[in-house]
Amino acid sequence: MCSTQATGRLTADPPHSPRGTGDAARARPGAGDRAGRTPEADRTGDVRAVDDDVPGAVGRELERLLADRLARCRGLDTVFAQDIAERVARFTQSGGRRIRARLVWWSLRACGGGADAARTRAALRTAAALELIQTCALVHDDLMDQASTRRGDPALHADVTRQYAGSAPRSAASRLGGSAAVLAGDLALAWADDVLADLVLDSGLPSGTGRRLNEVWRTLRTEMVAGQYLDVQGQATSAHTLDRAVRSACLKSALYTVERPLELGAVLAGADDATTLALCRAGRCAGLAFQLRDDLDDLFADPEVTGKPSGGDVREGKPTYLLAAARALATSADDRSALGVLERAVGRADLPGSELAVVRDVLVSTGARDLVTAKVTRLSAQCLSHLGEAALEPRAAARLRDVLAEVTGTPGQMPEGGGPPLAAALTAPGTQAQR
Repeated sequence: MCSTQATGRLTADPPHSPRGTGDAARARPGAGDRAGRTPEADRTGDVRAVDDDVPGAVGRELERLLADRLARCRGLDTVFAQDIAERVARFTQSGGRRIRARLVWWSLRACGGGADAARTRAALRTAAALELIQTCALVHDDLMDQASTRRGDPALHADVTRQYAGSAPRSAASRLGGSAAVLAGDLALAWADDVLADLVLDSGLPSGTGRRLNEVWRTLRTEMVAGQYLDVQGQATSAHTLDRAVRSACLKSALYTVERPLELGAVLAGADDATTLALCRAGRCAGLAFQLRDDLDDLFADPEVTGKPSGGDVREGKPTYLLAAARALATSADDRSALGVLERAVGRADLPGSELAVVRDVLVSTGARDLVTAKVTRLSAQCLSHLGEAALEPRAAARLRDVLAEVTGTPGQMPEGGGPPLAAALTAPGTQAQR
């Protein structure tokens, strides 16, 4: 899928063939109703209402879906509902920028879909399912990384631990928090699968669309888990090679975050194979750029913007491409001082801020930051090139380019047909806040 040549050049090999993966509204007053439309407009397939505010429309779809799930959970047990189910619902409804949901929608629209109510409803439900599987991924990711915060609030396992800190021994409360996070992630994944299963069974879509949708969904789920495992396995074994970093980034971000959502939208629209393939290729490039930008933001962006402490990848020993590139460049230059800094700092959970600053200096002095920055720029240009190969509806394609520019961290810098310069200095506020 993805490969790294001996020079450390990052490449994005195209897939051989496309595979056929109320809190939100209340958080932003008036979201989704800018044209005076009501939530019922989404239900009847008013495509313009969704165009006006995709996150708002998806938020309302989630509110409807989760209200039913929560009612059933409360009927089972109030403690389970309050500790697990309600936390899953709150996290999902208040989540991030809805990148995956927006990619599904604008891929559908760019491929000419959305003209009938069945496709509109199917796209919103697919987007809602993606938001739920993202909840699963983030809750489990925070537990595996022992991250204390997410989106500026306590991570789920930390929140449950704190809830029971006064009524259970510290170790027991901590174990409960971890167990709760595992179960919460499982519940989010189960709900996501339920949404897709219901959609495939009773969607009103043309024959064969449900089967193709299910194929992409199954592929997405497995790729997400594989990418996450490579991430933690590399972290545990100090597998910091460039090849390994690219493979992990490809599975964990390029495919799951961008390529598969684009493919889902194309499938829902009934796009032909050539168009779907071009979107997959564009998504692969944008997704790799997304992960590389995220690696940079972890060290060089404002934590107030990202919602996470700076330097988490370094302290956790994450096998990122940025750190692998720094090692490779330092080794090539026989820069033993830089290698020594990386050896001492990476994977050190208690690394102080002063030593993290030294790591930043090494990433700059070795040329790793500039190298990764240049790759983001090239991948963004390649994304646009592949997008230009697809037969897309012009207005919706322009909106899709806007979302992809946001994904790659080059907003306002991705005009049709040209490659962008880097949008801003890396010390500016990051672009991967609230993933």
